[in-house]
Amino acid sequence: MKSFYVHNFGCRAAQADGAALETLLALRGLDAAPVRDAADLVVLNTCTVTAAADDDVRKTARRVNRENPGASILITGCYAQRDPEALADLPGVRWVVGNSHKTQIPDIIAEHAAAAGALTPYHGNIHVGDIFAQHEFLSAPVEDSSGDRTRPNLKIQDGCNNRCTFCVIPSVRGRSRSAPLHEVVEQVRQLAAKYREVVLSGINLGRWGRDNGISMRLHDLVRTLLTETSVARLRLSSVEPMDFSNELLELMASEPRIAPHWHAPLQSGSDSVLKRMKRRYRVRHYEDRMQRAYALLPEAAFGADVMVGFPGETDAEFEETRAFIERMPYTYLHVFTYSERPGTPAQDLADHVPMPVRKQRNAVLRELGAAKNMEFRRGLDGKRLSVVTLENERFGLSGNYVKVELHKPYPANEIHEVEIGGVTETGLAESRACAAKDSAFVVL
Repeated sequence: MKSFYVHNFGCRAAQADGAALETLLALRGLDAAPVRDAADLVVLNTCTVTAAADDDVRKTARRVNRENPGASILITGCYAQRDPEALADLPGVRWVVGNSHKTQIPDIIAEHAAAAGALTPYHGNIHVGDIFAQHEFLSAPVEDSSGDRTRPNLKIQDGCNNRCTFCVIPSVRGRSRSAPLHEVVEQVRQLAAKYREVVLSGINLGRWGRDNGISMRLHDLVRTLLTETSVARLRLSSVEPMDFSNELLELMASEPRIAPHWHAPLQSGSDSVLKRMKRRYRVRHYEDRMQRAYALLPEAAFGADVMVGFPGETDAEFEETRAFIERMPYTYLHVFTYSERPGTPAQDLADHVPMPVRKQRNAVLRELGAAKNMEFRRGLDGKRLSVVTLENERFGLSGNYVKVELHKPYPANEIHEVEIGGVTETGLAESRACAAKDSAFVVL
């Protein structure tokens, strides 16, 4: 076994896990293959947040075995933790390793690869969420662990203490635990030497610091990173609404090195649905945090995760959600259709919404989200935005999370200020007049 390929599914935290696995396998002497078909080992780093995510994993495993029958398949991640038996019998699968044992994957591979023909299924899963310990926090040398060559994800928190009735993640990720301050600072310091933008991610990012006996909170960490590292831009991934404290919002508004990007899961705009979900806020609390953020950051990106079709969701409750979203300054939405998850309390609730109704509600909110995104982008026409250039030399991503088409190629991994001169189908376009003047400011 000489080469490997890691295929990631799901959230930013999973992407960061996959990038760390790439580094750890490389340190064991394996070479990263450019495509799945060329790899001796294919790692499927899975998600299990919906039934569709599970189905995608199974289809991918079968496709890998069909297209690369000589490859050994290792399945890890959240689906592997939740239901290893469903994955172990798939053709070509040699190992199933849950999140609880993910850090042991390089050892497992090395041990079995040493004995030719000794490849056997490995079911190293523990299903009690509380067993996840601090030493099981997956990390790797950060200089080579980026899944994005221009905007690396750095996972600084894992697990979740919430018990939302629809969510299986606490049982497959364990309780909330934070990466130590000194490790985060050192990792960001190393990343800042190579990348202009670093994305801080976690399963419940806003809970960073609350489990390790220190008084620091997320805003304290961000301030420390800005003070003690040279990172040009920090971006926060999803943060629960009530964890957007006044201190964090004021820091974001006053510090240009923090991307103006606010993403907070909404799930529902109906208090009765939020109560059945066992979410820890109500609509008025969410609105207070969002309006506070909008007053401080009027041109920021404002995004949310929204779920439709939760058990018992009536037409009136859905309308509450739609109306709430319509009046809030969202710039984009991630809309999900409720999916029954084995072992979750919501699965046992009465009055499950028919699937055609769920899909229709999903379409309504997606259309609303697209309209709000277009309105937001039109409002940016003629303004100057700071963008980080992507691997494709003709595109950049603005601080407020809009893809910008550039009118001349720039090297990847630079920050430029560009003038916007039009709206494209999915993003914005740099002004041709501005590009011709070569007046962009570059952060080196």
